[in-house]
Amino acid sequence: MASHKDSCSLNNKVRVRFAPSPTGYLHIGGARTALFNWLFARHHQGEFILRVEDTDSSRSTEEYIDAIIDSMEWLELNWDEGPYRQTDRFSIYKSYVEELLKKGKAYPCYCTPEELDQRRQDALSQGKPPKYSGSCRTIAEPIQGKPATVRFKMPQEGQIVVDDLIKGSVIFENNQLEDFIILRSDGAPTYNFVVVVDDIDMEITHVIRGDDHLNNTPKQIHIYKALGREIPVFAHIPMILGADKARLSKRHGSVSVMAYKEMGYLPDALANYLVRLGWSHGDQEVFTKKELIRYFSLGAVGKSAAVFNPEKLLWLNSQYINKSESRVLAEMVMPFLVRKGIVSEGERLDMEWLSKAIESLQERSRTLIELADSLRYYLLDYVEIDQEAKKKFLSRDMDRLAELKERLSGLALFTAAEIEKVFISMAEKHNIKLGDIAQPARVAITGNTVSPGIFEVMEIVGHEKALKRLSKVVEEA
Repeated sequence: MASHKDSCSLNNKVRVRFAPSPTGYLHIGGARTALFNWLFARHHQGEFILRVEDTDSSRSTEEYIDAIIDSMEWLELNWDEGPYRQTDRFSIYKSYVEELLKKGKAYPCYCTPEELDQRRQDALSQGKPPKYSGSCRTIAEPIQGKPATVRFKMPQEGQIVVDDLIKGSVIFENNQLEDFIILRSDGAPTYNFVVVVDDIDMEITHVIRGDDHLNNTPKQIHIYKALGREIPVFAHIPMILGADKARLSKRHGSVSVMAYKEMGYLPDALANYLVRLGWSHGDQEVFTKKELIRYFSLGAVGKSAAVFNPEKLLWLNSQYINKSESRVLAEMVMPFLVRKGIVSEGERLDMEWLSKAIESLQERSRTLIELADSLRYYLLDYVEIDQEAKKKFLSRDMDRLAELKERLSGLALFTAAEIEKVFISMAEKHNIKLGDIAQPARVAITGNTVSPGIFEVMEIVGHEKALKRLSKVVEEA
Protein backbone atom coordinates (compact mmCIF):
# COMPACT_ATOMS: atom_id res chain seq x y z
CA MET A 1 0.00 0.00 0.00
CA ALA A 2 1.25 3.48 -0.82
CA SER A 3 2.77 5.62 1.93
CA HIS A 4 0.08 7.91 3.28
CA LYS A 5 1.88 11.21 3.18
CA ASP A 6 0.22 14.38 2.02
CA SER A 7 2.34 14.71 -1.09
CA CYS A 8 2.69 11.07 -2.07
CA SER A 9 1.22 9.54 -5.20
CA LEU A 10 1.12 6.16 -6.81
CA ASN A 11 2.95 7.27 -9.92
CA ASN A 12 4.64 10.47 -8.71
CA LYS A 13 1.79 12.48 -10.23
CA VAL A 14 -1.06 13.52 -7.99
CA ARG A 15 -4.45 12.79 -9.54
CA VAL A 16 -7.64 13.58 -7.66
CA ARG A 17 -11.28 13.68 -8.61
CA PHE A 18 -14.52 15.33 -7.64
CA ALA A 19 -17.41 12.96 -8.32
CA PRO A 20 -20.83 14.51 -7.63
CA SER A 21 -24.12 12.68 -8.10
CA PRO A 22 -26.47 14.80 -10.24
CA THR A 23 -29.50 14.23 -8.02
CA GLY A 24 -29.69 17.89 -6.99
CA TYR A 25 -27.87 21.21 -7.23
CA LEU A 26 -24.28 21.46 -6.01
CA HIS A 27 -24.43 21.72 -2.23
CA ILE A 28 -21.87 23.92 -0.47
CA GLY A 29 -20.58 20.80 1.30
CA GLY A 30 -19.90 19.26 -2.11
CA ALA A 31 -18.34 22.51 -3.28
CA ARG A 32 -15.93 22.43 -0.32
CA THR A 33 -14.94 18.85 -1.23
CA ALA A 34 -14.35 19.99 -4.81
CA LEU A 35 -12.26 22.91 -3.55
CA PHE A 36 -10.11 20.69 -1.32
CA ASN A 37 -9.45 18.35 -4.25
CA TRP A 38 -8.75 21.22 -6.63
CA LEU A 39 -6.38 22.96 -4.22
CA PHE A 40 -4.57 19.70 -3.43
CA ALA A 41 -4.06 19.05 -7.14
CA ARG A 42 -2.89 22.58 -7.88
CA HIS A 43 -0.58 22.66 -4.83
CA HIS A 44 1.15 19.48 -6.03
CA GLN A 45 1.06 20.41 -9.74
CA GLY A 46 -1.24 17.44 -10.19
CA GLU A 47 -4.44 16.83 -12.12
CA PHE A 48 -8.04 17.41 -11.15
CA ILE A 49 -10.71 15.20 -12.75
CA LEU A 50 -14.46 15.87 -12.83
CA ARG A 51 -16.60 12.74 -12.87
CA VAL A 52 -20.40 12.65 -12.84
CA GLU A 53 -21.75 9.65 -10.92
CA ASP A 54 -25.06 9.36 -12.73
CA THR A 55 -25.86 5.65 -12.34
CA ASP A 56 -28.98 6.48 -10.30
CA SER A 57 -31.16 6.92 -13.38
CA SER A 58 -34.30 7.53 -11.33
CA ARG A 59 -32.88 10.69 -9.72
CA SER A 60 -30.12 11.94 -12.01
CA THR A 61 -31.11 14.63 -14.52
CA GLU A 62 -29.42 16.65 -17.24
CA GLU A 63 -30.60 19.81 -15.46
CA TYR A 64 -28.63 18.89 -12.36
CA ILE A 65 -25.56 17.94 -14.40
CA ASP A 66 -25.64 21.35 -16.11
CA ALA A 67 -26.18 23.08 -12.75
CA ILE A 68 -23.19 21.31 -11.19
CA ILE A 69 -20.97 22.28 -14.12
CA ASP A 70 -22.25 25.88 -13.94
CA SER A 71 -21.42 25.99 -10.22
CA MET A 72 -17.92 24.64 -10.80
CA GLU A 73 -17.31 27.17 -13.56
CA TRP A 74 -18.64 30.03 -11.42
CA LEU A 75 -16.23 29.04 -8.62
CA GLU A 76 -13.49 28.84 -11.28
CA LEU A 77 -12.60 25.26 -10.39
CA ASN A 78 -11.21 24.28 -13.76
CA TRP A 79 -10.75 20.57 -14.34
CA ASP A 80 -8.03 18.86 -16.35
CA GLU A 81 -10.11 15.88 -17.50
CA GLY A 82 -13.82 15.20 -17.85
CA PRO A 83 -16.55 15.54 -17.12
CA TYR A 84 -16.73 11.76 -17.36
CA ARG A 85 -20.11 10.10 -16.93
CA GLN A 86 -20.58 6.68 -15.39
CA THR A 87 -23.49 5.88 -17.72
CA ASP A 88 -20.96 5.92 -20.59
CA ARG A 89 -18.82 3.29 -18.89
CA PHE A 90 -21.13 0.31 -18.28
CA SER A 91 -19.13 -2.02 -20.56
CA ILE A 92 -16.00 -1.25 -18.53
CA TYR A 93 -17.75 -2.10 -15.25
CA LYS A 94 -19.00 -5.41 -16.63
CA SER A 95 -15.48 -6.41 -17.67
CA TYR A 96 -14.31 -5.86 -14.10
CA VAL A 97 -17.25 -7.90 -12.79
CA GLU A 98 -16.17 -10.73 -15.08
CA GLU A 99 -12.62 -10.46 -13.74
CA LEU A 100 -13.84 -10.84 -10.15
CA LEU A 101 -16.08 -13.78 -11.07
CA LYS A 102 -13.19 -15.56 -12.79
CA LYS A 103 -10.95 -15.00 -9.77
CA GLY A 104 -13.60 -16.39 -7.44
CA LYS A 105 -13.84 -13.04 -5.68
CA ALA A 106 -17.51 -12.61 -6.60
CA TYR A 107 -20.47 -14.93 -7.16
CA PRO A 108 -24.04 -14.90 -8.52
CA CYS A 109 -26.77 -14.47 -5.92
CA TYR A 110 -30.26 -15.80 -6.70
CA CYS A 111 -31.98 -14.61 -3.53
CA THR A 112 -35.15 -12.63 -4.24
CA PRO A 113 -35.83 -9.28 -2.58
CA GLU A 114 -38.63 -10.92 -0.61
CA GLU A 115 -36.31 -13.64 0.70
CA LEU A 116 -33.67 -11.11 1.66
CA ASP A 117 -36.20 -8.94 3.46
CA GLN A 118 -37.53 -11.91 5.44
CA ARG A 119 -34.01 -12.91 6.49
CA ARG A 120 -33.28 -9.37 7.63
CA GLN A 121 -36.43 -9.36 9.73
CA ASP A 122 -35.55 -12.75 11.22
CA ALA A 123 -32.02 -11.59 12.08
CA LEU A 124 -33.32 -8.43 13.75
CA SER A 125 -35.84 -10.42 15.79
CA GLN A 126 -32.97 -12.63 17.02
CA GLY A 127 -30.81 -9.65 17.92
CA LYS A 128 -28.36 -10.35 15.10
CA PRO A 129 -26.97 -7.83 12.59
CA PRO A 130 -29.21 -7.82 9.47
CA LYS A 131 -26.45 -8.60 7.00
CA TYR A 132 -26.54 -11.01 4.07
CA SER A 133 -26.00 -14.58 5.20
CA GLY A 134 -23.89 -15.68 2.26
CA SER A 135 -26.34 -18.41 1.33
CA CYS A 136 -25.41 -18.33 -2.38
CA ARG A 137 -21.64 -18.46 -1.81
CA THR A 138 -21.54 -22.23 -2.25
CA ILE A 139 -23.77 -22.64 -5.31
CA ALA A 140 -21.56 -24.42 -7.81
CA GLU A 141 -23.64 -24.23 -10.99
CA PRO A 142 -25.72 -21.34 -12.38
CA ILE A 143 -29.46 -21.60 -11.82
CA GLN A 144 -30.99 -21.32 -15.27
CA GLY A 145 -33.95 -19.00 -15.79
CA LYS A 146 -33.60 -17.24 -12.44
CA PRO A 147 -32.40 -13.62 -12.31
CA ALA A 148 -29.21 -13.10 -10.35
CA THR A 149 -27.27 -10.27 -8.83
CA VAL A 150 -23.50 -10.47 -8.42
CA ARG A 151 -22.09 -10.17 -4.92
CA PHE A 152 -18.53 -9.43 -3.86
CA LYS A 153 -17.05 -12.18 -1.68
CA MET A 154 -15.93 -10.38 1.45
CA PRO A 155 -13.17 -11.91 3.64
CA GLN A 156 -14.84 -13.24 6.79
CA GLU A 157 -11.91 -12.98 9.18
CA GLY A 158 -9.34 -10.39 10.19
CA GLN A 159 -9.43 -6.61 9.97
CA ILE A 160 -9.13 -3.89 7.40
CA VAL A 161 -7.30 -0.72 8.42
CA VAL A 162 -8.10 2.56 6.69
CA ASP A 163 -5.01 4.70 7.13
CA ASP A 164 -6.69 8.05 6.63
CA LEU A 165 -4.81 11.33 6.21
CA ILE A 166 -7.34 13.18 8.38
CA LYS A 167 -8.94 10.56 10.61
CA GLY A 168 -5.79 8.55 11.29
CA SER A 169 -6.04 4.74 11.43
CA VAL A 170 -9.63 3.48 11.44
CA ILE A 171 -10.11 -0.26 12.01
CA PHE A 172 -13.00 -2.32 10.64
CA GLU A 173 -13.69 -5.96 11.49
CA ASN A 174 -14.20 -8.01 8.32
CA ASN A 175 -16.86 -10.21 9.95
CA GLN A 176 -19.04 -7.12 10.31
CA LEU A 177 -19.00 -6.52 6.56
CA GLU A 178 -21.43 -8.39 4.33
CA ASP A 179 -21.07 -9.75 0.80
CA PHE A 180 -22.50 -6.70 -0.95
CA ILE A 181 -24.04 -6.50 -4.41
CA ILE A 182 -21.77 -5.13 -7.14
CA LEU A 183 -24.10 -5.81 -10.10
CA ARG A 184 -27.88 -5.72 -9.90
CA SER A 185 -30.06 -8.26 -11.67
CA ASP A 186 -30.94 -5.67 -14.32
CA GLY A 187 -27.24 -5.28 -15.19
CA ALA A 188 -26.74 -1.97 -13.37
CA PRO A 189 -23.54 -1.75 -11.29
CA THR A 190 -23.62 -0.36 -7.74
CA TYR A 191 -21.86 2.64 -6.24
CA ASN A 192 -19.19 0.94 -4.13
CA PHE A 193 -18.06 -1.05 -7.13
CA VAL A 194 -18.10 1.55 -9.90
CA VAL A 195 -16.30 4.14 -7.79
CA VAL A 196 -13.37 1.74 -7.39
CA VAL A 197 -13.32 0.85 -11.11
CA ASP A 198 -13.41 4.53 -12.05
CA ASP A 199 -10.63 5.41 -9.64
CA ILE A 200 -8.50 2.53 -10.97
CA ASP A 201 -9.10 3.45 -14.62
CA MET A 202 -8.50 7.15 -13.98
CA GLU A 203 -5.38 6.43 -11.93
CA ILE A 204 -6.63 8.38 -8.94
CA THR A 205 -3.89 8.69 -6.33
CA HIS A 206 -5.80 10.43 -3.53
CA VAL A 207 -9.49 10.04 -2.67
CA ILE A 208 -10.51 13.20 -0.82
CA ARG A 209 -14.19 13.14 0.14
CA GLY A 210 -16.70 13.69 2.93
CA ASP A 211 -16.49 11.48 6.00
CA ASP A 212 -20.01 10.21 5.32
CA HIS A 213 -18.19 7.87 2.89
CA LEU A 214 -15.82 6.46 5.52
CA ASN A 215 -17.94 3.36 6.13
CA ASN A 216 -17.79 2.56 2.41
CA THR A 217 -14.01 2.65 2.37
CA PRO A 218 -13.28 -0.86 3.76
CA LYS A 219 -15.55 -2.40 1.14
CA GLN A 220 -13.75 -0.46 -1.57
CA ILE A 221 -10.29 -1.37 -0.28
CA HIS A 222 -11.25 -5.05 -0.45
CA ILE A 223 -12.23 -4.61 -4.11
CA TYR A 224 -8.84 -3.02 -4.87
CA LYS A 225 -7.14 -5.98 -3.22
CA ALA A 226 -9.32 -8.53 -5.03
CA LEU A 227 -8.46 -6.91 -8.36
CA GLY A 228 -4.78 -6.76 -7.44
CA ARG A 229 -4.68 -2.98 -7.91
CA GLU A 230 -2.81 -0.44 -5.82
CA ILE A 231 -4.90 1.35 -3.21
CA PRO A 232 -5.09 5.16 -3.28
CA VAL A 233 -4.55 7.40 -0.27
CA PHE A 234 -7.79 8.28 1.53
CA ALA A 235 -8.68 11.53 3.27
CA HIS A 236 -12.16 11.90 4.73
CA ILE A 237 -13.23 15.47 5.45
CA PRO A 238 -15.50 16.17 8.45
CA MET A 239 -18.95 17.39 7.51
CA ILE A 240 -20.32 20.93 7.76
CA LEU A 241 -22.83 21.58 10.55
CA GLY A 242 -25.40 24.30 11.12
CA ALA A 243 -25.32 26.59 14.15
CA ASP A 244 -27.39 24.00 16.06
CA LYS A 245 -24.65 21.40 15.40
CA ALA A 246 -26.97 19.37 13.15
CA ARG A 247 -25.87 18.44 9.65
CA LEU A 248 -26.23 21.44 7.35
CA SER A 249 -29.53 21.40 5.48
CA LYS A 250 -32.07 23.71 3.88
CA ARG A 251 -33.56 24.58 7.25
CA HIS A 252 -30.31 26.39 8.05
CA GLY A 253 -30.74 28.61 4.98
CA SER A 254 -29.48 28.41 1.42
CA VAL A 255 -27.23 25.43 0.81
CA SER A 256 -26.71 25.38 -2.97
CA VAL A 257 -23.78 27.17 -4.56
CA MET A 258 -25.86 29.00 -7.17
CA ALA A 259 -28.20 30.33 -4.48
CA TYR A 260 -25.23 32.30 -3.16
CA LYS A 261 -24.51 33.61 -6.62
CA GLU A 262 -28.13 34.80 -6.82
CA MET A 263 -27.76 36.47 -3.41
CA GLY A 264 -24.88 38.57 -4.68
CA TYR A 265 -21.89 36.74 -3.25
CA LEU A 266 -18.58 36.78 -5.09
CA PRO A 267 -17.23 33.36 -6.13
CA ASP A 268 -13.81 33.97 -4.60
CA ALA A 269 -15.40 35.01 -1.31
CA LEU A 270 -17.50 31.86 -1.13
CA ALA A 271 -14.51 29.71 -2.07
CA ASN A 272 -12.35 31.41 0.56
CA TYR A 273 -15.02 30.85 3.20
CA LEU A 274 -15.64 27.20 2.34
CA VAL A 275 -11.93 26.36 2.38
CA ARG A 276 -11.64 27.94 5.82
CA LEU A 277 -14.39 25.62 7.10
CA GLY A 278 -12.12 23.00 8.59
CA TRP A 279 -8.78 24.23 7.21
CA SER A 280 -6.54 26.97 8.54
CA HIS A 281 -3.23 28.69 7.95
CA GLY A 282 -2.29 30.54 11.09
CA ASP A 283 -4.78 33.30 11.88
CA GLN A 284 -5.20 34.45 8.29
CA GLU A 285 -8.83 34.79 7.18
CA VAL A 286 -8.71 36.35 3.72
CA PHE A 287 -6.76 34.54 1.00
CA THR A 288 -6.20 35.00 -2.68
CA LYS A 289 -6.54 31.87 -4.83
CA LYS A 290 -2.76 31.88 -5.28
CA GLU A 291 -2.26 31.92 -1.51
CA LEU A 292 -4.74 29.07 -1.02
CA ILE A 293 -2.89 26.98 -3.60
CA ARG A 294 0.48 27.78 -2.01
CA TYR A 295 -0.56 27.03 1.58
CA PHE A 296 -3.11 24.23 1.22
CA SER A 297 -2.29 20.97 2.96
CA LEU A 298 -4.48 18.12 4.13
CA GLY A 299 -2.38 18.08 7.28
CA ALA A 300 -3.97 21.40 8.23
CA VAL A 301 -7.54 20.05 7.89
CA GLY A 302 -9.16 19.60 11.29
CA LYS A 303 -10.70 16.37 12.51
CA SER A 304 -13.81 18.05 13.93
CA ALA A 305 -16.89 19.11 12.00
CA ALA A 306 -16.99 22.77 10.94
CA VAL A 307 -19.91 25.06 11.80
CA PHE A 308 -21.35 27.19 9.00
CA ASN A 309 -21.69 30.84 10.03
CA PRO A 310 -23.69 32.98 7.54
CA GLU A 311 -22.62 36.21 9.28
CA LYS A 312 -18.95 35.33 8.85
CA LEU A 313 -19.52 34.59 5.16
CA LEU A 314 -21.30 37.93 4.75
CA TRP A 315 -18.40 39.73 6.43
CA LEU A 316 -15.90 37.96 4.18
CA ASN A 317 -17.92 38.85 1.09
CA SER A 318 -17.86 42.52 2.14
CA GLN A 319 -14.06 42.30 2.38
CA TYR A 320 -13.87 40.96 -1.16
CA ILE A 321 -16.21 43.64 -2.51
CA ASN A 322 -14.20 46.32 -0.75
CA LYS A 323 -10.91 45.07 -2.22
CA SER A 324 -12.13 44.23 -5.74
CA GLU A 325 -11.39 46.44 -8.72
CA SER A 326 -14.40 48.63 -9.41
CA ARG A 327 -14.32 47.73 -13.12
CA VAL A 328 -14.64 44.05 -12.25
CA LEU A 329 -17.55 44.81 -9.91
CA ALA A 330 -19.19 46.90 -12.62
CA GLU A 331 -19.46 43.81 -14.83
CA MET A 332 -20.61 41.61 -11.95
CA VAL A 333 -23.33 43.98 -10.72
CA MET A 334 -24.98 44.50 -14.12
CA PRO A 335 -27.28 41.40 -13.93
CA PHE A 336 -28.53 42.61 -10.54
CA LEU A 337 -29.26 46.08 -11.88
CA VAL A 338 -31.29 44.50 -14.68
CA ARG A 339 -33.08 42.11 -12.30
CA LYS A 340 -34.14 45.04 -10.11
CA GLY A 341 -35.36 47.10 -13.08
CA ILE A 342 -32.79 49.82 -12.45
CA VAL A 343 -31.24 49.18 -15.86
CA SER A 344 -33.11 47.83 -18.89
CA GLU A 345 -32.11 44.55 -20.51
CA GLY A 346 -29.48 45.30 -23.14
CA GLU A 347 -28.99 48.89 -21.96
CA ARG A 348 -25.41 50.07 -22.33
CA LEU A 349 -23.83 52.06 -19.53
CA ASP A 350 -20.62 54.07 -19.47
CA MET A 351 -18.55 51.48 -17.55
CA GLU A 352 -15.94 54.05 -16.56
CA TRP A 353 -18.66 56.17 -14.98
CA LEU A 354 -20.24 53.10 -13.34
CA SER A 355 -16.85 52.11 -11.92
CA LYS A 356 -16.51 55.54 -10.36
CA ALA A 357 -19.98 55.25 -8.83
CA ILE A 358 -19.10 51.81 -7.45
CA GLU A 359 -15.87 53.11 -5.90
CA SER A 360 -17.94 55.44 -3.73
CA LEU A 361 -20.08 52.53 -2.47
CA GLN A 362 -17.70 49.58 -2.11
CA GLU A 363 -17.00 50.08 1.58
CA ARG A 364 -20.73 50.18 2.34
CA SER A 365 -21.84 47.12 0.31
CA ARG A 366 -21.77 43.57 1.64
CA THR A 367 -23.30 41.89 -1.43
CA LEU A 368 -23.82 42.70 -5.10
CA ILE A 369 -27.53 43.07 -4.31
CA GLU A 370 -26.75 45.78 -1.76
CA LEU A 371 -24.41 47.41 -4.26
CA ALA A 372 -27.13 47.38 -6.93
CA ASP A 373 -29.64 48.91 -4.51
CA SER A 374 -27.15 51.63 -3.58
CA LEU A 375 -26.51 52.42 -7.25
CA ARG A 376 -30.20 53.15 -7.69
CA TYR A 377 -29.84 56.87 -6.87
CA TYR A 378 -26.98 57.21 -9.34
CA LEU A 379 -28.87 55.67 -12.24
CA LEU A 380 -32.54 56.68 -11.98
CA ASP A 381 -33.83 60.10 -13.02
CA TYR A 382 -35.78 60.41 -9.79
CA VAL A 383 -35.57 58.62 -6.45
CA GLU A 384 -38.19 57.52 -3.99
CA ILE A 385 -37.71 59.54 -0.81
CA ASP A 386 -37.92 57.87 2.57
CA GLN A 387 -40.92 59.35 4.40
CA GLU A 388 -39.17 59.77 7.75
CA ALA A 389 -36.27 61.51 6.06
CA LYS A 390 -38.66 63.72 4.12
CA LYS A 391 -40.55 64.68 7.27
CA LYS A 392 -37.35 65.50 9.14
CA PHE A 393 -35.37 67.34 6.47
CA LEU A 394 -37.70 68.43 3.66
CA SER A 395 -40.61 69.90 5.57
CA ARG A 396 -39.07 73.37 5.90
CA ASP A 397 -36.41 75.71 4.49
CA MET A 398 -37.27 74.91 0.89
CA ASP A 399 -36.02 78.38 0.00
CA ARG A 400 -32.49 77.20 0.75
CA LEU A 401 -32.82 74.17 -1.53
CA ALA A 402 -34.27 76.45 -4.23
CA GLU A 403 -31.29 78.75 -3.82
CA LEU A 404 -28.92 75.78 -3.89
CA LYS A 405 -30.47 74.64 -7.13
CA GLU A 406 -30.02 78.05 -8.70
CA ARG A 407 -26.41 78.33 -7.58
CA LEU A 408 -25.58 74.82 -8.81
CA SER A 409 -27.24 75.47 -12.17
CA GLY A 410 -24.66 78.17 -12.84
CA LEU A 411 -21.62 75.97 -12.26
CA ALA A 412 -19.43 75.60 -15.30
CA LEU A 413 -17.65 72.59 -13.74
CA PHE A 414 -19.95 70.20 -11.84
CA THR A 415 -17.22 68.63 -9.72
CA ALA A 416 -17.17 67.69 -6.04
CA ALA A 417 -14.72 70.52 -5.30
CA GLU A 418 -16.86 73.19 -7.05
CA ILE A 419 -20.07 71.82 -5.51
CA GLU A 420 -18.51 71.99 -2.03
CA LYS A 421 -17.64 75.66 -2.57
CA VAL A 422 -21.32 76.41 -3.25
CA PHE A 423 -22.40 74.66 -0.04
CA ILE A 424 -19.77 76.47 2.05
CA SER A 425 -20.72 79.82 0.56
CA MET A 426 -24.40 79.26 1.38
CA ALA A 427 -23.63 78.13 4.93
CA GLU A 428 -21.58 81.28 5.53
CA LYS A 429 -24.21 83.53 3.99
CA HIS A 430 -27.03 82.14 6.15
CA ASN A 431 -24.81 81.61 9.19
CA ILE A 432 -25.75 77.94 9.44
CA LYS A 433 -23.82 74.70 9.78
CA LEU A 434 -22.78 72.99 6.59
CA GLY A 435 -24.93 69.98 7.54
CA ASP A 436 -28.03 72.17 7.67
CA ILE A 437 -27.90 72.45 3.90
CA ALA A 438 -25.99 69.24 3.11
CA GLN A 439 -28.42 66.85 4.79
CA PRO A 440 -31.61 68.16 3.07
CA ALA A 441 -29.68 68.04 -0.21
CA ARG A 442 -28.63 64.45 0.53
CA VAL A 443 -32.25 63.41 1.09
CA ALA A 444 -33.36 65.20 -2.09
CA ILE A 445 -30.60 63.62 -4.20
CA THR A 446 -30.43 60.07 -2.73
CA GLY A 447 -33.84 59.63 -1.09
CA ASN A 448 -32.26 58.83 2.28
CA THR A 449 -30.10 60.20 5.09
CA VAL A 450 -27.05 58.00 4.56
CA SER A 451 -24.74 58.03 1.55
CA PRO A 452 -21.12 58.68 0.63
CA GLY A 453 -20.02 62.32 0.72
CA ILE A 454 -22.81 64.40 -0.82
CA PHE A 455 -20.45 66.47 -2.99
CA GLU A 456 -18.98 63.33 -4.54
CA VAL A 457 -22.46 61.82 -4.91
CA MET A 458 -23.77 64.89 -6.74
CA GLU A 459 -20.82 64.88 -9.12
CA ILE A 460 -21.46 61.24 -10.00
CA VAL A 461 -25.24 61.76 -10.28
CA GLY A 462 -24.48 64.53 -12.72
CA HIS A 463 -25.59 68.09 -13.29
CA GLU A 464 -28.86 67.36 -15.08
CA LYS A 465 -30.21 64.69 -12.69
CA ALA A 466 -29.15 66.56 -9.58
CA LEU A 467 -30.99 69.72 -10.66
CA LYS A 468 -34.08 67.70 -11.66
CA ARG A 469 -34.30 66.12 -8.23
CA LEU A 470 -33.79 69.38 -6.38
CA SER A 471 -36.47 71.03 -8.55
CA LYS A 472 -38.93 68.20 -7.92
CA VAL A 473 -38.48 68.40 -4.12
CA VAL A 474 -38.91 72.18 -4.12
CA GLU A 475 -42.00 72.04 -6.33
CA GLU A 476 -43.66 69.34 -4.23
CA ALA A 477 -42.98 71.05 -0.89
